[in-house]
Amino acid sequence: MRIYGLTGSIGMGKSAVAAMLRREGVPLFDADAQVHRLQGPGGALLPAIEARFPGTTGPQGVDRAKLGAAVFGHPQERQALEAIVHPAVQAARRAFLRRHRSRAFVVLDIPLLFETHGHKRLDGVIVVTAPAWKQRRRVLARPGMTAARFRQILRLQVPDAEKRRRADFLIHTGTTFDRTRAQVRRLVACLGARTGR
Repeated sequence: MRIYGLTGSIGMGKSAVAAMLRREGVPLFDADAQVHRLQGPGGALLPAIEARFPGTTGPQGVDRAKLGAAVFGHPQERQALEAIVHPAVQAARRAFLRRHRSRAFVVLDIPLLFETHGHKRLDGVIVVTAPAWKQRRRVLARPGMTAARFRQILRLQVPDAEKRRRADFLIHTGTTFDRTRAQVRRLVACLGARTGR
């Protein structure tokens, strides 16, 4: 089984591409979705998060605004949260790989793939990209997003140009939905051909 990573900066359309890959029958592990489950109502990480960041959880799980305020712009606090979250996500990823070990290839959707050096353990990296103006328009349309917060997020991420340079495969989402889907289908065919299946 070959393991590919899917990544892209905020607002590049990675979630849409991940959904297209799933529709093509590709087993896909979504790290963000796993975090939401672990931090949602009854989530396994709630006790540890509440102990480290009091007042940031409740019956509905993590209060993302409160937790974000506690860690955003505070590297030590962010590292403390990552020390709680990352091992649980890694365990879920190992279970996913065991479940799909008979498949020709799988994709791991990891937003901060290059930032966490996770690309070194993969057979290839798929980067989702779009023009900067389109990225900005998409991100600023999100509820509660501001230009200042967008700039802060970008500072924490490897620049899109660098991600594109390091990619094995590129999916451009600055085009129509149908053209993006056609790119995804070509990619799936290419990855299948590489495994001989």
